[in-house]
Amino acid sequence: MADSLDLPRPDFARNMKLIGHSDIGGRGDGLQLMVHRGHAYVAHPWSQGFSIVDVRDPKRPGAVTYIPAPANTWNIHLQTHDDLLLVINALDLFADVETFSSEKDYYTKSIGETVAGRKKGRSWTAGMTVYDISTPDKPRRIGQLDIEGVGFHRLWYVGGRYAYASALLDGFSDYIFVTIDLADPTRPEIVGRWWLPGMNRAAGETSTAPEGKRYALHHALVSGNTAYACWRDGGLTLLDISDHAAPKLIAHRNWSPPYGGGTHSPLPLPGRDLLVVADEAVADNEEDGRKHTWIFDIREPSNPVSISTFPIPDEADYTKKGGHFGPHNLHENRPGSFVSETLIFATWQNAGIRAFDISDPYHPFETGALVPAAPKAMTDKRPGRPQVIQSADVFVDASGLIYATDYNAGLEIIEYGG
Repeated sequence: MADSLDLPRPDFARNMKLIGHSDIGGRGDGLQLMVHRGHAYVAHPWSQGFSIVDVRDPKRPGAVTYIPAPANTWNIHLQTHDDLLLVINALDLFADVETFSSEKDYYTKSIGETVAGRKKGRSWTAGMTVYDISTPDKPRRIGQLDIEGVGFHRLWYVGGRYAYASALLDGFSDYIFVTIDLADPTRPEIVGRWWLPGMNRAAGETSTAPEGKRYALHHALVSGNTAYACWRDGGLTLLDISDHAAPKLIAHRNWSPPYGGGTHSPLPLPGRDLLVVADEAVADNEEDGRKHTWIFDIREPSNPVSISTFPIPDEADYTKKGGHFGPHNLHENRPGSFVSETLIFATWQNAGIRAFDISDPYHPFETGALVPAAPKAMTDKRPGRPQVIQSADVFVDASGLIYATDYNAGLEIIEYGG
């Protein structure tokens, strides 16, 4: 916990102000972030578990509750809604140095085929755990969905009967799209699946991904009966999920090549027939090329058309700063949070947190930025990682306060100047 008078000084700020910070109980590594009923739920990429931070006073974050993951398992993504918390379980791939000796291995190899080739037996928990969070800082496990495979990656759940996930099941080359029935949260079950052609190895399909590329679902956001799904080097699909047991393809677009892939984060703006899509920078010093956040016109869902890209932060030479420079996550307009179809918040890794006005979708412009200070210590123990900020996820609450995680530097709480 940091006092508001003793905050880490940001490297850069424009129209944003740091007002609070938490070291998350000494586990400064954060990935996905949800803020719910005055508590920040932070998924850890290196600390094998998740934490809950009391942020009812955002200037002085309070007590931290840590929930460890099962052995050899990471809990890097999670979702909150009403009294439910959904947490993914998957093999801790970055700790599995036998299989993934470097970050490049993770981003350029088929995970399913690589893990399937290991000789040692399964030693992790795969799937999803459901918690009751009617008492926000005392999660109570009430349900479990176990799968045969590497596990889940991302989830999408904003209430109702169904959740959606990227899942790596045995027999598939990498993560695919699944629908999950939560009619009984104590006994969730997968009821529908969809994948890009070539991913079902068990059915005899052969991958069409070029050498050094991953066709793998990162995650999907759902609006109405459409799932907007990002497939890393496989591009974007729009899926009709009106039948949850049998998703159907509406459209598929892939701009890699010529662009560098890493398609990562979708944000549908249904009131404007627009879709924002961020391509993740996954290599240091832009070695994977310049990555963009795109705006698509989706008035005709069967023919999504890219019409512009977000401007690139340029007040410093971020390419040479070290670490990843480029888009990562978007604030996702969840019910109960800040919702806007013109003001978009994003993380840009070593360039921090950014706000963009897309009132004119053909000419988006930046309206605010904050680049947090470098981490004081490295929770990420992988060899050779630079000690620079890598802003990972962003959540904006209903009052407009911005919460952001970093791979090492803890939880930032930020006021936006409007």
